[in-house]
Amino acid sequence: MLLFVQEVVAIARNVRIKAARAALDMTQKALADAVGVSRQTINAIEQGEYNPTIKLCRAICRVLGKSLDELFGEEE
Repeated sequence: MLLFVQEVVAIARNVRIKAARAALDMTQKALADAVGVSRQTINAIEQGEYNPTIKLCRAICRVLGKSLDELFGEEE
C-alpha cells in the first residue's frame, strides 16, 4: 500500500523584522501605524503566517531603515 504525504511549505518566521523593531524600541502597533496596516498584520508577518506584498515590504524597510535583503532576503 502506498501512502501519499502532502508537504506543506510554511513561510519562515521573520525574526529580522522583530529585531529591527526592537533596536528602534518600536512596538508592532507603531510599525503597523507607520506603514498603514494593522498590528495583527505585522504580527502575522513576524510569525511567518502572512507573505506581504513587495509594496508593504518596502514600506517596512523604509520605516526600519533596512534594505529588502536585510529584512526579507533568503538566509544562506
